[in-house]
Amino acid sequence: MDWLEITIDTGGKSVEEAAAALTAQGFSELVLEDQGELEAFLEENRSQWDYIDEALQKQLQGLSRIRLYLDAADTAALARLSAVAEEMDMAVTAKPLAEEQWEQSGMEHYPPQEVGDTLVVLPVWLAESYAGGRKPILLDPGIAFGTGYHPSTQMVLEEMERRVKPGDACLDLGSGSGILSIAALRLGAGSAVGVDIDPKAEKAARENAALNGFAAPEFTAVTGNITEDEALMSRLCAREYDVVLVNIVADVIIRLAPVLPKLAGETVICSGILDTRLPEVTAALERAGLQITETLAKEEWRCVCARRRTE
Repeated sequence: MDWLEITIDTGGKSVEEAAAALTAQGFSELVLEDQGELEAFLEENRSQWDYIDEALQKQLQGLSRIRLYLDAADTAALARLSAVAEEMDMAVTAKPLAEEQWEQSGMEHYPPQEVGDTLVVLPVWLAESYAGGRKPILLDPGIAFGTGYHPSTQMVLEEMERRVKPGDACLDLGSGSGILSIAALRLGAGSAVGVDIDPKAEKAARENAALNGFAAPEFTAVTGNITEDEALMSRLCAREYDVVLVNIVADVIIRLAPVLPKLAGETVICSGILDTRLPEVTAALERAGLQITETLAKEEWRCVCARRRTE
């Protein structure tokens, strides 16, 4: 099967309005690229990020477009799409994409990512073809909130290889795609609980865990904010976790710091910290009663390992 990569320039019109018109005509799996939407999202969620890739910002400068993929032989779909574009006065370009190019495109965007000594992060479509002997962490990049390619995630995975022991109970705060929880179980942990404030992340983590053969009671996904939800915090504190993982951003780690000693029995691994924010994070962890045992660096990112102070 040959495909067409369709790009629709909305010409300054609302990208949501254009997407709604396309959806009404039966088109799905639309990729929306809009500078205004990105900036609005970032502003609304400012507490959840420290760093935005400058190259991405340049690529999005002035953009308001939609991309989708169609079977080149589906003339009826092409006619419907052309009618919508003409009615809304939007420019459409179509680029032929052979099936082998389609598959190669996915491989180029999500190649196997070997991490540490024993782990490999794989898109689910490479599960059967991967011939290495590493422990696989299978993810569906289409639903993922974290894919293992970022230095902050890689540092956590590398430390988990050293610190997660068979039978450990792990707690993953800001679990996103569930990658760290899945890694913990691959490394022999007895259980993992993933917590995220976004219900979409809970769904993604549960689906990714299922791809790896994990489900409750081994893996549990929860939605909530433990610094504000007392009932959730009480549930989590009903047991002690051998390893607590926090791969978010500096401001969120600082807010979580006071509750971490209540949850961690042995090891806390915090990552997603820009080098310029490291002193603030370590100070907050130490004030909360944690002792810093190690600090790792990769590019401009830092990862901090700590344990509960006993004296």
